[in-house]
Amino acid sequence: MNNNYFKTNKETWNKKVAIHAKSDMYDMEAFKKGKSSLMKYELNSLSNIEEKSLLHLQCHFGQDTLSFARMGVKATGIDLSDEAIKLAKSLNEELNLDAKFHCCNVFDVNDHVLDTFDIVFTSYGVIGWLPDLTTWAQIIASRLKDGGTFYMVEFHPIVWMFDYLQTPPTLRYAYSQEEVIYEEYEGTYAEDGETKMISKEYAWNHGLGDVINALIGAGLTIEFLTEHDASPYDVLPDLIKNKEGLYQTKDKLYPLIYELKATKKPR
Repeated sequence: MNNNYFKTNKETWNKKVAIHAKSDMYDMEAFKKGKSSLMKYELNSLSNIEEKSLLHLQCHFGQDTLSFARMGVKATGIDLSDEAIKLAKSLNEELNLDAKFHCCNVFDVNDHVLDTFDIVFTSYGVIGWLPDLTTWAQIIASRLKDGGTFYMVEFHPIVWMFDYLQTPPTLRYAYSQEEVIYEEYEGTYAEDGETKMISKEYAWNHGLGDVINALIGAGLTIEFLTEHDASPYDVLPDLIKNKEGLYQTKDKLYPLIYELKATKKPR
C-alpha cells in the first residue's frame, strides 16, 4: 500500500474540516441543538440499538457517531484526519456525550481499537479511499462480536464512473478499477463559497461484487443489498429534489446509493 496516497488524502481532508464544519450541508448549529445527522436509510436499518456498541469507520468529524451516542449507543469513531478527530472530540465534550474517537487509518484500526462491537458502521463516500477491500473486510469482521452486524450505506459504483470535472460529466472510469484515480480540483463537495482550497485526492472504484465478495471472504453473511435511485445528499451535478426531500437524477437510469447489511454468525 502506497502511504503517499494516504498522506495526500489526509492533508486534503484536514483542510476540508473547517470548511465543512461551517457549511450548510453539515448544518452545525442545528446539529448542536439536537438535530440528528443520520438519514432515513440508516435510521430505518439500524433501529432499536439503544445500549448497543458501535464502531464508526471513517467518521469525519463525528456527527453521525455523536448522533448514535444521543440515541443511547456506546459509539466509537475513527478517521484518518487528525483535524476531524480533534473537532469530534471537542463536540463530544461540548455536547456532554460519551463517544470515543481515535485518529487512525482504517487499515490500522486494530492497533488502536481493541474492543469488539455489536455494530460496525460506515457511510457515504468512504470505501473509494481504500485500495484494498479484502483487508478492510477482515478488519470489520475482527471488530465485530459473534452475531454482530455490519451496515453500510454508500454511493453506488456507477456514480464514480463519471469524471465530474468535465461539463457535462463524462463516463471515464471503470466500474471496478484497481488502478488509482488521481484528481485535483478547487473546492469541496460541501463548499461554502468562501474558500479556494485545492483538493488533491487519490481514490479507487469498487464494484458491488468486490464489496460483497470481500465481506463473504471475511466470514460475514450478507443479509441484504438494496439499491436506491435517490441520495440524501445533493453532491452530484443536476440532481432533482423529490417529494421525500431526497436527490435523484432526472431520468433515474441508475441508482445513486446502496445499502448493505451483513452478520458475523456465531461460531
